Amino acid sequence: MNTENPAKSDLLNEAEIADLLAAHPQWHRDGEVLRRSYEFSDFAAAFAFITHVALIAERLFHHPEWSNVYNRVELAITSHDVGGVSARDRDFIERVDAVG
Repeated sequence: MNTENPAKSDLLNEAEIADLLAAHPQWHRDGEVLRRSYEFSDFAAAFAFITHVALIAERLFHHPEWSNVYNRVELAITSHDVGGVSARDRDFIERVDAVG
């Protein structure tokens, strides 16, 4: 009988996290959180990006921490429920970077 928590199996190992960060070099690791800053031409462009990210987050049911000051957007993502960086974080980053 397999008693492993299926969500725990989604955690990325160190090599997978390194590969993710190599493929998305604007992101950096801060413990178990992945972070990225975006800068846009003005507030309207930053807000449009936030709107796209909100739709991605809802589709994935995986929501980032974020902040916005004028033309800058700061994103942070982790999988709190499994205690680290997961496949859901990778999916989120890949989709968000396709927009940003």
